[in-house]
Amino acid sequence: MTPFKLQIITPEKTVFDGEAEQVIVRTTVGDVGILKGHEPYCAALGIGQMRIMQNGEFRRAATSGGIIKVSKEITTILVQTCEWSDEIDVERANAAKAAAEERIKAAKSDKELLLADAKLKRALNRIDTSNFK
Repeated sequence: MTPFKLQIITPEKTVFDGEAEQVIVRTTVGDVGILKGHEPYCAALGIGQMRIMQNGEFRRAATSGGIIKVSKEITTILVQTCEWSDEIDVERANAAKAAAEERIKAAKSDKELLLADAKLKRALNRIDTSNFK
């Protein structure tokens, strides 16, 4: 596959700035794969895994919330969080999962329930992604 320019940026840092052969992201309506020459495209990203192919092999990351913008020159992914599978602190993710489950049980409003549910989904995504080292 022919590589293309890819940047992945969080509020804290640039996570990736280089060439990729393919990227697959979780949009709010499902997974989308990007290859060189993809039509210009923009979409909102949800909580999910991102996969980047380099040298014929995928590397996975847990991501949450953001956008993807594809142009002829570059594909840019702006996300709130991005953690490579081999860098995820599984103990911390399990603790976040347990805390979110407790918050769900203790929720006194729809807003509290929605926030706790989002925290649980992010923790479960991190735990699942950590299995791909």
